[in-house]
Amino acid sequence: MRRRDFIRQSLLAGTSVAAVQQRLYGTSNGYVENPSRRFAYDGVALGPNKLPASRLAMGTGTKGFRGASNQTRKLGVGGLTDLYRYGFDNGLTFWDTADGYGSHPHLKSALQHIPREQVVIMTKSMSKTAKDMREDIDRFRRELGTDYIDLLLLHAVREEDWPVQRQGAMEVIDEYKQKGIVRSRGISCHSLPALRQVHRQEFIDVDLARINPIGARMDADPATVVEELCKIKAAGKGVIGMKILGEGVMRDRVGEALQHALALDCIDCFTIGAENRVELSDLIRRIPEASTLGWNA
Repeated sequence: MRRRDFIRQSLLAGTSVAAVQQRLYGTSNGYVENPSRRFAYDGVALGPNKLPASRLAMGTGTKGFRGASNQTRKLGVGGLTDLYRYGFDNGLTFWDTADGYGSHPHLKSALQHIPREQVVIMTKSMSKTAKDMREDIDRFRRELGTDYIDLLLLHAVREEDWPVQRQGAMEVIDEYKQKGIVRSRGISCHSLPALRQVHRQEFIDVDLARINPIGARMDADPATVVEELCKIKAAGKGVIGMKILGEGVMRDRVGEALQHALALDCIDCFTIGAENRVELSDLIRRIPEASTLGWNA
């Protein structure tokens, strides 16, 4: 029996999500019981399309809105290009961008120095209609300097009925996926009602979720979010963690934040927006030790 069929039959039979999670992943609460040493550069097969991502994604959206972010404001094209080259040299092959961050040109510049096929690019669109999404995908490819997008997300979704409101946009993403222009589809949610719809939707391959141990900038308290992520993972979807440092709230508690993220068995990888080489190097250095500590959930 395929995993997805097993999940559906188990849930229909009244088996709890926790029990399904226990059978599939060896844990019932979303946390690793026997932590092992992990590294920022570990390869992760993300979602049903098995995107070859690194465990740590390089984010470009710290306080990102209206076409700018801390990374683009502080580093500019040259500085962020240099940071991406440094990350790539240290095994980080997962690049996180979005239309709202204004960082597409920065990634395009980095791709002049790095083979396109050796990185996974995730970007995001706020569009709801078919017309707007079609225009976004074509523009994104020009701005990024690439023929295809590895992972395209519906961005910052808040409405509970997003599968209805964004149907037009989703149909266009499906069309482009069939053409090979988009390799995988996903969503980032900014409300609990929106997040609770994710595990039910066939459209979603990958979920990008806000998660940290103190509930900073999250959709709900950590336990509630982890419960939803277990459902999403059990439904056969990929899960990426974001807001690992609570958008800087845990800047002085980096080790604790990494320990929590690495102990979550319900996420495959996570994205953090370092703002310079020192911060990125520190994250890379800290991850192996943090990964062995586990978490008392």
